[in-house]
Amino acid sequence: MEIKVMKNILYANQKLAEENRALFNDKKITSINVMASPGAGKTSVILKTMEALRGEVGVAVIEGDIASSIDAEKIDSLGIPVVQINTGGGCHLDANMIKEAVGDLRVKDGSVLFIENVGNLVCPSSFDLGEGIKMVIASVPEGHDKPYKYTSMFEAADAIILNKVDLMPYIDFDRDSFYKGIKALNEKAPVFEISCRTGEGIDEFVKWLKDNRTK
Repeated sequence: MEIKVMKNILYANQKLAEENRALFNDKKITSINVMASPGAGKTSVILKTMEALRGEVGVAVIEGDIASSIDAEKIDSLGIPVVQINTGGGCHLDANMIKEAVGDLRVKDGSVLFIENVGNLVCPSSFDLGEGIKMVIASVPEGHDKPYKYTSMFEAADAIILNKVDLMPYIDFDRDSFYKGIKALNEKAPVFEISCRTGEGIDEFVKWLKDNRTK
């Protein structure tokens, strides 16, 4: 019975995800599902990317957290359209949440929409939001074993960011092992090494994003 219930939940979610996807495509909105564990730097990456994009393209953010609105308040203070979703204990966002948030946010046609998912490397990979790009962020302090432990997340990724590379000299991080784990799961997703503190690698990622915007 539990398996049947889960299948029903996923089926209902998928139908709503397809509606979201159709809306995004119709309005030429580039929607990015940003997934990572807590502390990997999701908000920092989003802020740095938006900083590079502003003036060229509209940007908006949906912030997902179990509780609080700290990150949304930070983004709002910059004058960027943002909607906060608190899941109240839920470990991921779902397509219905995104549908309602997009209605409240009124994202402009041609914009880039960042969807910051709940900090978790398990649940979010199972729930399609209708996004155009699935982006996974790992960070150097977390260690190089994340692709081996959270295979479904890295398999699903359209792009992977390795954040906080400025800490590489100070942490026992095996870069070769990290890349080996990714390539065994996903040979197509590009990997961008960045540092939000120094700005390293941001330009390369932003260029890729511009080249892969919804047209």
